[in-house]
Amino acid sequence: MRRIRRMLGDPPGWVVVLFAALLFAGTLAFFLSRTPHGKPQALVTNDGRYYWAYLASLATDGDLDFTDEYADPAIGNPYGFQCTVTAGVVSALGRSLRAKSGRLIDNIIQTDAALNPGNSGGPLVTSRGEVVGVNTAVILPAQGLCFAIAINTAKFVASRLMRDGKIRRSYIGVGGQNVVLPRRVARFFALPAEKGVLVVSVEPDSPAQQAGLRQGDVIVRYGDHPITGIDDLHRLLTEEQVGMRAAMTILRRAEKIVLDIVPAESTDRIQERH
Repeated sequence: MRRIRRMLGDPPGWVVVLFAALLFAGTLAFFLSRTPHGKPQALVTNDGRYYWAYLASLATDGDLDFTDEYADPAIGNPYGFQCTVTAGVVSALGRSLRAKSGRLIDNIIQTDAALNPGNSGGPLVTSRGEVVGVNTAVILPAQGLCFAIAINTAKFVASRLMRDGKIRRSYIGVGGQNVVLPRRVARFFALPAEKGVLVVSVEPDSPAQQAGLRQGDVIVRYGDHPITGIDDLHRLLTEEQVGMRAAMTILRRAEKIVLDIVPAESTDRIQERH
């Protein structure tokens, strides 16, 4: 996010862009103008690259359905062609998309509105001019497989960045991998699923080490929630879990053990931890 300085008597505001657009950023400039209908628009420039954002009203992704939102424009500057608009249909809501860090992003909107380099960070809007998503990614070998982050997620992240300057997450300090448990083991311990997370490493002085977690343990439950994979842990280790004591159920050799663990706030922004 970048703050827009006060210009021409207008109150200051914020522009939301994707991290990928700012990864190699130097100086950003914002050029504000208005459409013939009086709605504001912003042109964001960075070292010759242009990102155009139509500052329409923000809806909620819950407003989007398949009966009336059949033509959703995506706005941006693909390959430097300013103010390009493409339209398509919303194929699905609630998709999941894996980020480069390995973390799973939920509540993704799938559309066939054409996205190209330069659309990233631009809005996905409805036929009523309401922003319902932030254009995010495409699957390059395919055609018509484009994705946008739902506006509810974008508004949540934006509010946290404006309030705290960062997104707070909790972590327990383990490296793990998904494993399939033998059926007899799952039945013997009355587990709801035949899957878990194998602990392959424990960070020194981490909440996991303090709780007594060891390499080779298999995490099968966190609090009241069964753990069938690393994505389950990611979804549970939210801001609200920082400093909150929880019961973690593990399998260690032939024993089922319950440990008390207190997640800490994650401060490492480079390496993803669980």
